Amino acid sequence: MLVAIFGESCTGKTTLANQINAVAQGKIYSGKDYLRLAKNESEAARLFQQLLTDAVQGENVIYVTTEREHLALIPEGAVRILVTAELDTIKERFAARMHGNLPPPVAAMLEKKHGSFDQEPHQFHVHNGCPDIEEICRNLFK
Repeated sequence: MLVAIFGESCTGKTTLANQINAVAQGKIYSGKDYLRLAKNESEAARLFQQLLTDAVQGENVIYVTTEREHLALIPEGAVRILVTAELDTIKERFAARMHGNLPPPVAAMLEKKHGSFDQEPHQFHVHNGCPDIEEICRNLFK
C-alpha cells in the first residue's frame, strides 16, 4: 500500500507518518529522499515514481511531502492524506523549530503558502490532528 501524506510545513505530517508506520511497518520517504536513488534528478524521479507505483499493490510505503510539484510523482491507487492546521498553529510550530524566533520573511512565506494544498484530491483530511490516528488506521487497514 502506498500512503501519500502532504500539506504545508508544520502541520503534523511526519508525526502522522510515524504513527501510521507503527501499524503499517513499511518504509517512509520524505521530500527529496528520492534523489539518493540516482546521480541525476530526472533519473532519480523516474526510479522513485516506479517505486511508488510498485508500492500501490506491494509493500507498505509512506511518502511525505510539502512540495506541490512532488504530488505529480504519486500514482493512481495511492491513499492520499491531506494534513492541515490553522495558520497560527503553523507559525507557532515553525517558530519552535527556529528556537522561538519567526523572522518576518518566514512568516510572510508561511502566510503565502497557507491553503495551497486545500484543493488537492485526497481520501482523508487530517486537520489539527483530527480525526485521530486510530480512526485513520481503521479505515486504511480494514
